[in-house]
Amino acid sequence: MALSTFAGGRLWGARYGAGPARVLALHGWARGHSDFDPVLDGMDAIALDLPGFGVSPEPPSSWSTQEYAGYVSKVFAEMAEGPLVVLGHSFGGRVGVWLARMAPPTGAGVAPGRNHVAALVLTGAPLAPFPGSKVSRPAAGYRLGRAMRRAHLISEARMEDLRRRYGSEDYRRASPLMRGVLVKSVAETASAAYTNPLQEWRGHGGRLALVWGERDDVASLEGTMAACRVPPEEVRVVHGAGHILTPALSAELRAVVRRVAGFAEAMPSAGEGAPS
Repeated sequence: MALSTFAGGRLWGARYGAGPARVLALHGWARGHSDFDPVLDGMDAIALDLPGFGVSPEPPSSWSTQEYAGYVSKVFAEMAEGPLVVLGHSFGGRVGVWLARMAPPTGAGVAPGRNHVAALVLTGAPLAPFPGSKVSRPAAGYRLGRAMRRAHLISEARMEDLRRRYGSEDYRRASPLMRGVLVKSVAETASAAYTNPLQEWRGHGGRLALVWGERDDVASLEGTMAACRVPPEEVRVVHGAGHILTPALSAELRAVVRRVAGFAEAMPSAGEGAPS
């Protein structure tokens, strides 16, 4: 799909279909809008490069996912009026929860005709920690280096060496500003910060669907279901899939998005992608 600009040129991404977009897709960390090409082909939809990813510039500061949602919400003005579907993968799912809460269904008193998020389809979205996991402190070597850097006892170059040694792969690859975004989003997951906004939105009539890779070791389906009180009938598990959007996971997402958006495409037969 050809690149397009949105929100007055502040965001980049792709537009699918010929009519007003009814689906908005938000990608995962260090990914881009093209992840959704096989999911959205033929639909009236928009997939964005979130700020700091793809060709969209970094945000002016290390935003929280709620701040990301506030910025992305400007795209709603360029979409169809009425009910919309937000599709979020991983980091994009975190943003999607806040976005849905900012534009709840008409049952929450939204004026008729105004676009609003009627359905949220999430895949591999780390909304809550794995059951039994504990918040871990940074390694002792990193904590010592950080204290020494604050005291100007080691150089910034040495501190960067420590960040690369002790940080995750995503952290090491990110710019200093985007590292701040990552740290905030990880802390939000650890504290289950997405539970209340998701529950509030669902209380206003929002429809939730989870599509998860069976082997996803990045985002906890069990933790998300428990923390957000998601019933099994709202969940589909794709056997053999992991965290990244593989063809099988993309096909299941496509079927679910088309169903909740009202497109004419049948769901998979009973048992395909069903919860395990």
